[in-house]
Amino acid sequence: MPRFFCAAALVSDTALELPAGAARHVQVLRLQPGDSITLFDGQSADEFDATVTRMGRSDVAVQVGQRRTVAREPARQIHLAVGMPANDRMDWLVEKATELGVASIQPLMTERSVLKLSGERADKKVAHWQSVAVAACEQCGGNLVPVVHPMQTLAQWLKSPSAQSDTPHRLLLSLRAGSTPVASLPAGLAPVWFLSGPEGGLSIHEEDAAIAAGFSPASLGPRVLRAETAALAALTLLTQP
Repeated sequence: MPRFFCAAALVSDTALELPAGAARHVQVLRLQPGDSITLFDGQSADEFDATVTRMGRSDVAVQVGQRRTVAREPARQIHLAVGMPANDRMDWLVEKATELGVASIQPLMTERSVLKLSGERADKKVAHWQSVAVAACEQCGGNLVPVVHPMQTLAQWLKSPSAQSDTPHRLLLSLRAGSTPVASLPAGLAPVWFLSGPEGGLSIHEEDAAIAAGFSPASLGPRVLRAETAALAALTLLTQP
């Protein structure tokens, strides 16, 4: 059954005009009155059966049916702060991280970042990545859409409430000697923030700043992985039950 993100209040046994984005997707699939779909609002584990009741030229009406609470998210919340890889690799990273169940994504500009944006261009790029996350949730069955936060520099973010939180697990992906294997993180439900660099990794100065802010160096092993591969490998390990 096709799934659609619906940024509107969903209530069983009510009629609803779909928001523009969801309506457009229904029309692209050439669905017809009587066809069944699934709706979710991205804010909870709830999803709703719905039936298309009208197809207009630019609008779609549905009848919202039964609500189901379906837990498809990892038991532990994993938050990713990442030095943005260049070109389309960040799109791919956002998509795959969403499929794996990331709770939020913080795009960072670092010393070695190729992608450095500000103002309206940065806002548009973040909005694009948020739409990528929505599409990934529609595809994979996730009901909680991860938040893609506004871009920040690493220095700015390390001073933010997120980086300075009392979360017991704050990890820095690093190749430095003595780093703890990511796979050895104790099991549990405590949230995790993990910080990963762009192409070329974080500089020594940036790693030192992250450690001073309370992040612990963590390793995926001796091999040097691409920026997007490293982030997803860590996320895969951290979301295991």
